[in-house]
Amino acid sequence: MFKVLGLGKSCWGIIALVLLWPGLTVAQDADTQEVERYTLTEAGLAKFKQAMRNLTALPTSADNCEGLDDSASLSDMAAQLDAMPGVKGAIQAAGMTTREYAVFNLSLLHNAMAAWAASQPGAKLPPGTSQANVDFYNRHATEIANLPRPDEGDCDDGMTEDDYDE
Repeated sequence: MFKVLGLGKSCWGIIALVLLWPGLTVAQDADTQEVERYTLTEAGLAKFKQAMRNLTALPTSADNCEGLDDSASLSDMAAQLDAMPGVKGAIQAAGMTTREYAVFNLSLLHNAMAAWAASQPGAKLPPGTSQANVDFYNRHATEIANLPRPDEGDCDDGMTEDDYDE
């Protein structure tokens, strides 16, 4: 689940801040609401899949090894993606803006976590979560899990796969 962003393991911090950190600012609240209101669609998934294929084709660059920092602003995320060599063009070639890519990505993660939470005995859907989006995620979970992942090449954040499976 931590590889949903498709830009390496270093992106987990930004995801956690956007979706889980209780001390969100007003701008972050608006961003969280944007992610929660986003409607996952077949067309959006097709664009996202193409963006992932395009990103996979990019050569690993030292500039891309740093990943996204822990900013919780969607605008900051888009700016960071735009600044990574080739990333903006790869996403735009798939028919998305970098902001749309970030929102779609975070919506997938939000709904993946909601789907898991809702599957627990006695659980209900978390507030702000769309049942239609959770259903979409559940229908496409295998497809999403098998999306191509950009090669991290020589990037090493000091963590192993096991650190992300806990």
